[in-house]
Amino acid sequence: MADPQRLAALRAAMTAARVDACIVPSADPHLSEYLPPRWQAREWLSGFTGSAGTLVALPATAGLWTDSRYFEQGERELAGSGIELMRQRVPHAPEHIAWLADHLAPRTTVAVAGDSISLAQQRALEAALGARDIRLRLDLDLPGSIWRDRPSLPEGPVYAHPAAFACATRADRLAEVRAAMRAAGATQHFLSALDDIAWLTLLRGADVSYNPVFCAHMRVGPTDATLFVPRGKIDGATGAALAADGIECADYAAAGAALAALPVGTRLLLDPARIAAALAAAIPASVERVERANPSTAAKARKSAAELAHWREAMRRDGAALVRGMREIEARLRRGERTTELDVDAILGGERGREADYVGPSFATIAGYGENGALPHYRATDDHHAVLAARGLLLVDSGGQYLGGTTDITRVWAFGTTSREEREDCTRVLQGLIALSRARFPAGASGPQLDALARAPLWAAATDYGHGTGHGVGYFLNVHEGPHGIRPPVAGGALVPLEPGMISSIEPGLYRPGRHGVRHENLAVVREAATSEFGRFLEFETLTLCPFDTRALEPALLDETERDWLNQYHARVLSELAPRVAGADRAWLEARCAPLAPPRPDSSRSAP
Repeated sequence: MADPQRLAALRAAMTAARVDACIVPSADPHLSEYLPPRWQAREWLSGFTGSAGTLVALPATAGLWTDSRYFEQGERELAGSGIELMRQRVPHAPEHIAWLADHLAPRTTVAVAGDSISLAQQRALEAALGARDIRLRLDLDLPGSIWRDRPSLPEGPVYAHPAAFACATRADRLAEVRAAMRAAGATQHFLSALDDIAWLTLLRGADVSYNPVFCAHMRVGPTDATLFVPRGKIDGATGAALAADGIECADYAAAGAALAALPVGTRLLLDPARIAAALAAAIPASVERVERANPSTAAKARKSAAELAHWREAMRRDGAALVRGMREIEARLRRGERTTELDVDAILGGERGREADYVGPSFATIAGYGENGALPHYRATDDHHAVLAARGLLLVDSGGQYLGGTTDITRVWAFGTTSREEREDCTRVLQGLIALSRARFPAGASGPQLDALARAPLWAAATDYGHGTGHGVGYFLNVHEGPHGIRPPVAGGALVPLEPGMISSIEPGLYRPGRHGVRHENLAVVREAATSEFGRFLEFETLTLCPFDTRALEPALLDETERDWLNQYHARVLSELAPRVAGADRAWLEARCAPLAPPRPDSSRSAP
C-alpha cells in the first residue's frame, strides 16, 4: 500500500536539488524485468506491485504508467496515493515522455537515476526533452537519497549449473562470443544483462526472485575476461574454475572504473539497450563503440539438442505434478473442503517440489477464480483472494525452474456449472492456440508476422486481448527471454526471425472484467518443417504436457482439424504422463485426455 509521505519526501528532495520532475523506472543497473529488492524504488514509492511501470513525479502531480495487464490492479493499489494511473499503449493517451514534455516549461530539469535507464533510453529522453529545451540529469538518485532502509546488494551465493545439465563448456561459450566480437571488429565486449552473464559463465544464483541469476557485470577480451560480482558470492572452488577458463573476479563496484580504464584504440562491443546510462558514461571518448545486440542473447535463445532433451524431461515431470495437483484440488471441492486461490498455489508448488531436479517456481503463480481471472497478472494475497466453488472457471498460470529447463503453462479449469459465454470464450482462445501451434512459416519470419494467426479466431467473434501472444523462455534461466517474441507489430520495432531451437510461449487470451478470464498457454520450440522450391519452412513442436479441460469448451465450435489436433495432443499427453502417475491421478488423467467425439449431425438439416 502506498505511503503518501514517501512521495512528499521525494518532492522535498526534488526541491532541494532544483529539479522540476523525477522519473522512477522499473529497472536496475542490468535493465532487468524482475528486480532485486534494492532497486524496487518505484514500488517503494508508489505501492504499485506490478512488474512493469514508470512513476513520474512533478511538484503538484504524479502519474504511474503501466500496460493493460495491470490496469485494475493499478487502480486498486494506487487508490489514495496521490498518484494517477496512466494507461500505456491506449489510443490518444500520451506516453510518459510526451506527457513530461507537454507539462514542463522550457529550461526546466528532469532527473532520473543513471543506473536505472539504458543508454538507448537516455538518448530517447534527451531527444524528446531537448526539443523543448528541458535538461536531463542522470547524476541524481533522488529515490535512493530518501530511502533510509534501502536493501543492500543480494548476498546469496553463486553456484555452477551442474555439468550434467549445462550441455556446454565455458570455453565453448566464450569462444562463440569472441568469434562474434571478431566478426564485428571489436576488441572488447561489455555486458550487464544477468541472464546473458549466467549463460556465458555457466553459473546461476538467486539474486532475483524466480530467476536463477546473480548481480554481475562482465568484460570479455580476446583472451581474458573479468566478472564483476559482489564480494563473497564466489567460493574458492568456483573462482578457481573461472580462473582456469581465463576469467578473473573483481568487485561489483569496480565495473565503471574498468570501463574508464579501457586504453586508446579499444573497439568496445556493447548493446545500447542493455547497458545502463551511468556505466556508458564512464567509457572514454577515445574508445570506439561498436553498438549492436549482445551476441550471447541470440546464441542463448537457440537451444541445443542436448538442452531440448533435458527440457522435454522437465516437461514430463512438470506435467505429472500438475495432474496430481489439479486432481487434488478437484477432490477437495467435491469433498466440500474450503479451497482458495492461495491453496491452488500451495498445492501445485508442493507437487512440483516432489519432482527430481526441481529448484523453485519460475514466476509468481497466477490463480484467478471467476472475475479474478480477468486480471491477466492477478496475484492472490492474504488480504485479497477468492474461495473456489463448484461453478465457473479457474485460470492457473504457473511454472517451475528445473535444472533441465524452465516451464510456463496456463490452463483454465471448469468447476461444475459454466455459462455458454465462458465455454465459447474458452473455445475461441483454444482455437487461437491451435492455429498458431499448427502453423508453418518460411525461414526468416518473425513473431510479429505470426501474431495474427492466434488472434484471428477471436477477431472473428469481435474479441481480442491486450497482451502479446508469446515470449521466449530461458533454459533454467529467465522465464521471459529475448530477443524473439510473438506480439502485434510495432512501428519501428525489430523483426527478429524465429530460428530452430528458439522456444516461445503460445498464450492467447480473452478477458471480460467483472466476469471471467481465459488464457491457454503452451511452450513450443521452433524446428525445421520442410524445404521446397520456395525455400526452407519452419514449424512449432509443442513441449508442454498437460491436458486442456474439455468441460470448459463448446465442442461444436471446433472444426474437424481443430478437434483432431486436440485429440492427438491429448493422446500424446496420456502416453507421456500415464507412466508417471497412478491410482486416482491416473484415472483423472485418462478422463481429461478422453477424445472429443465428432459433433452430432444437425437434426434440423434436411436429409440428402
